Amino acid sequence: MEKVLIIEDDRSIAEIERDYIEISGFKADIESDGVKGLNKGLEGGYSLILLDLMLPNMDGFTICRKLREKLDIPILMVTARKEDIDKIRGLGLGADDYIVKPFSPGELAARVQANIAAYNRIKGNKKQIEGETVIGAIKINTKSRRVYVRNKEVFLKNKEYELLLFLVTNADTVISKETLYEKIWGLEALGDTATVAVHINRLREKIEDDSANPKYIETVWGAGYRFRIR
Repeated sequence: MEKVLIIEDDRSIAEIERDYIEISGFKADIESDGVKGLNKGLEGGYSLILLDLMLPNMDGFTICRKLREKLDIPILMVTARKEDIDKIRGLGLGADDYIVKPFSPGELAARVQANIAAYNRIKGNKKQIEGETVIGAIKINTKSRRVYVRNKEVFLKNKEYELLLFLVTNADTVISKETLYEKIWGLEALGDTATVAVHINRLREKIEDDSANPKYIETVWGAGYRFRIR
């Protein structure tokens, strides 16, 4: 049975999260302290980490950064703050998705399921897809899941790689943020597509010569994104 680690200092919230996650077919552990939560997460064995931002002894941002240095599993950040800067900062540190309190337990369970399913699909694709794609200065080896720009390897996180591969596979096609969220994260966008925008920006920083003036990943205002073939 796959396991989820809940790092949350509000016991009542953590227990509700655990109950709905376990109803969804996963095992869930709870840790209320930031440092202990980080150490528990680094022990391994988890398929996803549900991470609150406000924690004693170590905040969620720091935990996320330290976890991402060692782990590639999904990190779902939980925040009581609605300001976009908190969401963007969390995603920039390596979180795969976020959810804002108060949220429905059903939505939480759905996001946990979708992120784990997407991660498992990515792991499965490592064995299923072989070949090499070259577009301009970008080379994608789909067998090894390695990406090179001007023959220099760039290191992409799982969601960044899946996003790039999907855009390249659908090159010269405008794809909405909602579609990208559904295809890469495996869940209906639920009206909030900041996750996609932040991952697009992170991807541009790694593959574009000038991320402020991208030549590959084009923003089509009001419609979405398009990977241009030059």
